[in-house]
Amino acid sequence: MDKLYIAMGSFAAFIGVGLGAFGAHGLRDRLSDHMLATWQTGVNYHLVHALGLILVGVILHLFQGTGSLKLVGWLFLTGIILFSGSLYLLAITGISKLGMITPFGGLAFLAGWLVLAMSMIKQ
Repeated sequence: MDKLYIAMGSFAAFIGVGLGAFGAHGLRDRLSDHMLATWQTGVNYHLVHALGLILVGVILHLFQGTGSLKLVGWLFLTGIILFSGSLYLLAITGISKLGMITPFGGLAFLAGWLVLAMSMIKQ
């Protein structure tokens, strides 16, 4: 199971780097400064939590059988999809209602970090 999270994190990081480069080079002349900043915020949180997924895999390897750590990985992945994904779509489409999805991704990120802290305290 630990390898799954490392692979998911690595793949998420790959996508995040690609989206960051696309934003910097492909969208620079197509989006307003505000929407480019929105895109960049999505990339930043995407990459931080891709590394978080890798960290979950490493911790799972060190502390075998910690079920709550598996939840952390899924919360981080959900956060990437909802938070960063909604910001990417918002930046490209300009549909402001997509911003209503973003906080749910942020809550998933927060929950993931809290569950990680609680899991480690229990160890």
